[in-house]
Amino acid sequence: MEVIESLSKIEASEGMKFEYFYKLIKSSFSTTHLDEKVTVDCFGIEVERHDIVDNCIARIERESIERISPYRYKVHNLLKFVNDNVVSPIHLIDVLGEYVDEYVLDFNDSVQNFDEKISKTVTC
Repeated sequence: MEVIESLSKIEASEGMKFEYFYKLIKSSFSTTHLDEKVTVDCFGIEVERHDIVDNCIARIERESIERISPYRYKVHNLLKFVNDNVVSPIHLIDVLGEYVDEYVLDFNDSVQNFDEKISKTVTC
């Protein structure tokens, strides 16, 4: 996993400070398609919150969704969305769940593009 981009926010409430870190992460996975090994780069989001009391980190919460889409721009837009709305790690899955369910189809497109590349390189 590689961090591609990071955004942050600081919120204060009742003597506590909350530092939020929103990270666009990149990873890859391999699958088999038509007896060919296919490796697909994919992007996800990690959210981390530090609860700070008296300038000391009292607790760290972290959650991630590693494989949202192979399309960076879609995940980047979600990253901005969770940052703008100060989404906590605890709520990440609830907030992005429907998007993740929709974007899973992007992986089919990515594999189909692999098929097209192979068919263009095969000559008879």
